[in-house]
Amino acid sequence: MFEELIGKKSNKVKNKVERGLVERFAESIGDSSPIFVDEEAGKQSRYGQNIAPPTFPRTFNYGKVKGLHLPNKGLIHGEQIYHYVRPLLVGEEIYCYTEVKDYYDKTGKNGLMGFLLTKRYGEDLKGNLIFTEESIVIINEAVREALKV
Repeated sequence: MFEELIGKKSNKVKNKVERGLVERFAESIGDSSPIFVDEEAGKQSRYGQNIAPPTFPRTFNYGKVKGLHLPNKGLIHGEQIYHYVRPLLVGEEIYCYTEVKDYYDKTGKNGLMGFLLTKRYGEDLKGNLIFTEESIVIINEAVREALKV
């Protein structure tokens, strides 16, 4: 279904770790840790400033992989893993992009399902890796039918 996209990447997109968005995100996940929201606590931390929560990269724009068209509804979230070289600093700009890592089908008791593995990257403006996010999206029969596959 998506085998021809394995290895394809999106263009890099510049994102900013905005203070207001970090504060709202921390509130929405119920984690008001001072390192995320209190400027004085951030200054006193080993980073010298506030950092973003570990799952904050979900808010970034990673660009689009040409040919990868998935519906906004009906997909199943299978797995998501973050790896950090260092925390995201509030106020910094980063480049983000997506790579299609793998695709395979499995037949189970609910029919044929597709498994799409992607990896997202966040780099500083010099190209140094800050984090990666690996995820699996499960495409069930209803979505496959809607995609006409």
